[in-house]
Amino acid sequence: MTNSKVWIKSSRSQNTTTCVELTTDLDEIRDSKDPHGPTLRVDVAGFVQAVKSGRFDR
Repeated sequence: MTNSKVWIKSSRSQNTTTCVELTTDLDEIRDSKDPHGPTLRVDVAGFVQAVKSGRFDR
């Protein structure tokens, strides 16, 4: 099975190896140092709603 996901990272971190990458669908996150390692699945709509509701505010 071929993984056809396209991974991107922030343009601000292009010159470093210590960053995270996101799929273009924004549904998975991975460590750029370990591209074949585990990924974190993300519920984008739920995350955006949590940010908008202030859930992560300090």
